Amino acid sequence: MTIKEIQSIIKDFESSTLMTLELEMEGFKLRLSKNKTTEIQNAQPVKEEAQQTIQTTQKPIQLNPQNVIKSPLVGTFYAASTPNGKPFVEAGSHVKKGQVVCIIEAMKIMNEITSPYDGVIKEVLAKNGDVIGFNQVLMRLGDGNEK
Repeated sequence: MTIKEIQSIIKDFESSTLMTLELEMEGFKLRLSKNKTTEIQNAQPVKEEAQQTIQTTQKPIQLNPQNVIKSPLVGTFYAASTPNGKPFVEAGSHVKKGQVVCIIEAMKIMNEITSPYDGVIKEVLAKNGDVIGFNQVLMRLGDGNEK
């Protein structure tokens, strides 16, 4: 499979309504996912827990110093889109929900990581070129009102 074919598959996947795609051929395996959380917990559906989860997700997110941006995958951390480019964000940067804050490279694919909250970057914990693990904290966020 050529790079052009892979790029075409990724482009088609991004514009589709599919949430996951797995393609396996001789000596080649490709897995794409639009899910923010790729790890699935072994959980038994319980009516009370499901109702509590629905109520929790409907409340507005309260920013506090504990809010973090975590890596949704394993890969290499890049603070900027090019080696000599300006970092997407630095400590003190104001970010909006959905704004790109860094890139994680995995299997030669550059994955833009976005902020799940509005706020201010308090600390960037990863350095350019660091190998990042799944769910590793990349940055800490605040609401900008802390001293």
